[in-house]
Amino acid sequence: MREKSNYKITIQYDGTNYHGWQIQPRGLTIQGELQRALSLLDHRAVTLHGAGRTDAGVHAEGQVANFFLEREITPTKLREAINGNLPRDIRVMDVELVADDFHARFSAQAKTYGYKIFSGEVIPPFDYRYALFHRDKLDVEAMREAASLLMGQHDFSAFTVADSEVKDHVRTLTRLEISVAEEKSGKRILITATADGFLRYMVRTMAGTLLDVGRGFRKVEEVGEALASGDRRNAGQTAKAHGLTLLRVDY
Repeated sequence: MREKSNYKITIQYDGTNYHGWQIQPRGLTIQGELQRALSLLDHRAVTLHGAGRTDAGVHAEGQVANFFLEREITPTKLREAINGNLPRDIRVMDVELVADDFHARFSAQAKTYGYKIFSGEVIPPFDYRYALFHRDKLDVEAMREAASLLMGQHDFSAFTVADSEVKDHVRTLTRLEISVAEEKSGKRILITATADGFLRYMVRTMAGTLLDVGRGFRKVEEVGEALASGDRRNAGQTAKAHGLTLLRVDY
């Protein structure tokens, strides 16, 4: 029986208890749980293609994937059936039929990530799984000034792993904004980044570097110098995974 229909799904998940998106020999993964649910429905092995490979502990509000099913089923019923076979910290939010040539990864035009920081004396229990906790005051204006230096098309070799297997490190960063929501308990700071693609740990390394600026550990101009150097040793530490969320994928 031929593969009849190509489905696109939008997924949300809490990545706390998972070893990232991509299936691995050991440990629970988001892709693994979704493929398990789909294979039960289609009575065969189903391959799922994701828009991005989020790392262990990273969350998603708008991850996208696609797959082919032999079984005929409406998008609404398919969503219900998949969710009925998933753990509660993974949910398919939307299902739609798409053209056969649609591919969640290769058809994507841009991705948007958000990195959350909570700055205050005590982090609320509803934030600790999804935001980096920082007690001391941060110079947000300096962080914004430094962020502007990363905008545009650059070689981001300094902001990925030193032994990256990807040969082309040039990416176009079209948005790198820092917003602040002040509350009685502290400040919720969100770093929002949009690009045509991201290297491994790129957003988390940018976040860690901007945090260095906010703490006063690094001068604004040093961020531009790190970018120009292409040397990973000149950028900041990789910020912790749990503060990162894949917000949206554009097609």
